Amino acid sequence: MTIRIVTDSACDLPDALAQELRIDIVPLTIRFGEEEFVDRRDLSVDEFWRRCAASSALPETAAPSPGEFDLAYRRMAEQGATGIVVVNLSGSLSATTQSAQLAANSFTDIPINVVDSRSVTLGQGLIAVAAARLGLDGASLATVTAAAHDLAERTKVWGALDTLDNLKKGGRIGGAKAMLASVLSIKPIIEVRDGKVEEGGKQRTRSKALTFLIDKVKSYGPVENLSVLQAACDDKDAFTERVRELAGGADVIVGDIGPVVGTHAGRGTIGVAFQVPR
Repeated sequence: MTIRIVTDSACDLPDALAQELRIDIVPLTIRFGEEEFVDRRDLSVDEFWRRCAASSALPETAAPSPGEFDLAYRRMAEQGATGIVVVNLSGSLSATTQSAQLAANSFTDIPINVVDSRSVTLGQGLIAVAAARLGLDGASLATVTAAAHDLAERTKVWGALDTLDNLKKGGRIGGAKAMLASVLSIKPIIEVRDGKVEEGGKQRTRSKALTFLIDKVKSYGPVENLSVLQAACDDKDAFTERVRELAGGADVIVGDIGPVVGTHAGRGTIGVAFQVPR
């Protein structure tokens, strides 16, 4: 029995880790004006941020088609998979899960179970990683699927925005509010809650925002799979060291925030993803 994992590019997993665990990542697409790019295939994360800085308008992102998922399923079947678990970004944020399910409904070669991660960025990625490791250890389709659903209920993502520029460009806040927040050095805190990105508070200064994230992790007590997500942050190394201290020597995955979250959160966003105990 060989159970493989498919996810999408909102997971923000490091490429090397995805390859090691044989996770197939179906990309979303990004459009800058009339130019369309396949996430991380035509457009690297660094290039995405360079284009964002040069653009007065936000890019648009689009879910993969069912056909893209069908191709991934066929690749897996040809490589010997006997079942597939698909872990997608929150269905409340994108039609990606719907596309994955539509493709699964018409695929008859091997059984496929689609799981809504109810998360995004490394929150989603951590679920895919845990599921992939179970699959590589020989777990059954039912076991891997159940584990993914369980992790989706226990996954937390918290982040601190460094700028409100992208929210301003996207029309989510007015220019005056963005300017005032900039003058006062206000750093909004966001949380992924019930599959949606919600306001989690605000802090004065970057330093206080990062300390807030550390304290937030501590408030949950012992956590599992503590990881760092970051969008071209100069202070990522120092923050990661603080997170490693909380992880008690466990490996800490560091994921680069790509277009799916970065389009709205903006450059400089930094955060944590982890799972709380059962």
